[in-house]
Amino acid sequence: KTPLSRKMIKLFYDVASPYSWLAFEVLCRYRNVWNVDLIPPLKTHIKFALFLGNKPPGLNPSKLIYMDSDLTLLSEYFGVPMFRPSSLSKDSLNAMRFVTAVAEREKERDALESVSIELWKRMWRTHQDITQPASLTEAGLKAGLSANEVEEFLTLSKSQPIKDKLKSVTREALEYKVCEFYLCP
Repeated sequence: KTPLSRKMIKLFYDVASPYSWLAFEVLCRYRNVWNVDLIPPLKTHIKFALFLGNKPPGLNPSKLIYMDSDLTLLSEYFGVPMFRPSSLSKDSLNAMRFVTAVAEREKERDALESVSIELWKRMWRTHQDITQPASLTEAGLKAGLSANEVEEFLTLSKSQPIKDKLKSVTREALEYKVCEFYLCP
């Protein structure tokens, strides 16, 4: 038999999205079984929902009710404990710039996965901040980055090239017509 070639998957995600976390976890968990590679998991910023004319579930009472029960079931099914924070209005822009800075270092691929997961845990499991530099520092350190690396990524996350990269990836996601549960019309 000829070995199957590996498939490449682009994953556009935002650490403010619990559905992104579930997709990320499942793809990482089964990438060897399914013979797939995640090309440096690409990131986007949930604010692009505004371009689609929809509100995130935290601002839509009907969707919030459904999301609560849906996430409970999905969390149990996939074995990814998560709980809705009391406030979903957190802006993930600083966190996504930090993730983008980590992603720009190809050698930091494992760090990218770890940092992303730590940020999801902060928001969806322990209900901690993901917007402030101190919070990003804590997540980076917990993910195994050194203090120097964290500082470097925090500085880089404020640079224009990183801001432009995040905008570019967001535009790319829109071109793919990426549609998460709560972004779909």
